Amino acid sequence: MKMIMAIIKPFKLDDVREALADVGVNGITATEVKGFGRQKGHTELYRGAEYVIDFLPKIKIEVAVSDDMAEAALEAIMQAAGTGKIGDGKIFVWDLERVVRIRTGELDADAL
Repeated sequence: MKMIMAIIKPFKLDDVREALADVGVNGITATEVKGFGRQKGHTELYRGAEYVIDFLPKIKIEVAVSDDMAEAALEAIMQAAGTGKIGDGKIFVWDLERVVRIRTGELDADAL
């Protein structure tokens, strides 16, 4: 099993959700986050005063999938979230040791 975490632009959330549903991903967790990478924020003007916005709004998506679905989910996120411009985000993938469905006690792939 794999855990996939993606940091994407907020306006791409619906596209990514639909793309993941199309490849058979049953559920996702989405969180509003702020951060920066190479983009390093930008400068804005407010009432004549210039100020720097260091942390940019992003969405963090977390998806747990079986090993055989990981590549399809990764591709779906890349295709749906990509704009070709700076700040599109990143995707992180790591192994999941154990998954338990609290209600039934099902384990691992059955719990997904």
